[in-house]
Amino acid sequence: MAQIVLLHSAYGLRPAVHAAADRLRAAGHQVHTPDLYDGRTFDSVEEGMAYKEEITSDELLRRAITAVVPLLTPVNGTTPPPEGLVYAGFSLGGALAQNLALADEQAKGLLLLHGTSDIRDDAATSIPVQLHVAEPDPFESEDWLNAWYLRMRKAGADVEVHRYRGAGHVFTDPDLPDYDAEAAEQTWAAALDFLAELDG
Repeated sequence: MAQIVLLHSAYGLRPAVHAAADRLRAAGHQVHTPDLYDGRTFDSVEEGMAYKEEITSDELLRRAITAVVPLLTPVNGTTPPPEGLVYAGFSLGGALAQNLALADEQAKGLLLLHGTSDIRDDAATSIPVQLHVAEPDPFESEDWLNAWYLRMRKAGADVEVHRYRGAGHVFTDPDLPDYDAEAAEQTWAAALDFLAELDG
């Protein structure tokens, strides 16, 4: 069983995030879904990104760190997960999850859905990473993904990339125009296998 932090996209903590968490819980995992938008959700990426810019990227990262710290710090006699957290996220949440995972020496794994982030030249990690991304993706260009892959491998990560031809950007959310049912099911099948291997 993995303990997973699942971070929402620029659309906010939508029903699809809760549904994804439930799917992961049904497989035996513990899942935390922090709300970085204070209850706000959006139906368009433009509105979501405008709100993200209003909050600022630094503040969003601060909120994500604040949500994760209690899971890593003993509280009232509890102990942090012995094998570390699995960080996961959708699009913008994936970028945040990547930053958290690379800063956490005890991280167990990184599951990226529709999004990545830049990687520092001195980054070092040995975590398994699985990325699911549309092909092509308007927010994750081919050149960017190739550079991201090479830099993640250089950092020491074990990287696995799944691409879905013709899917929309956030293709796992059934309430968005991006949705692709076949790609979504393939994504969750591969993600559950990935998480099972982390427990193996």
